[in-house]
Amino acid sequence: MRAVDGVYAFLRLRGDAGWPALHEALTGALPAGRLWGAFHGLFGVGSNELIAVTMGSAADAASAIDTAAGLAASQRVESLILAPTARPQTPAPRTREGLYVFRFFDVANADVEEIAALSQAAWETFEAADAYRAEPQALFCEQDRTAERGRMLLVTWYDGLNSWQASRRAPEVARRNFQERQQLTASTIAYATRLIA
Repeated sequence: MRAVDGVYAFLRLRGDAGWPALHEALTGALPAGRLWGAFHGLFGVGSNELIAVTMGSAADAASAIDTAAGLAASQRVESLILAPTARPQTPAPRTREGLYVFRFFDVANADVEEIAALSQAAWETFEAADAYRAEPQALFCEQDRTAERGRMLLVTWYDGLNSWQASRRAPEVARRNFQERQQLTASTIAYATRLIA
């Protein structure tokens, strides 16, 4: 199944008042229906940070970045404009409670399609395992892929940290595909978060 079309903005906001104030300010400033998800940190994300992903058109993504940068509650905003690859398959906002891991990959932009195909093949057995509950929610690449290198963002849902840990021992077919994907990746970094309901 092909990913849904659209343009997404990844936002990482920092402010002195903490993530609840950032969340309130951002959700109050964004147009209704633009927020794919807002997340606070468990590991690797400060208590004064908020991660948010918006959806819409390219103009909507640019507007979301400008909106975040203009918030009085936010002192710093990191952002990326993203396009979906293998997922998400629906633009519906995230609603399921649990652990959401954001993993960034440093890749050659020429390898994006192969990385997406390897990921999609791996997910067939990765998601079906009985030892844990996990579901990749999105695999994004940068919308502008004219540079030689770029970043991809994988967002995966787990029902908790125990499932995340158990999924390190994914089925063999999934592991082989993940290993091939790793060969195409220069580096990765991951952040553990929870969805803000």
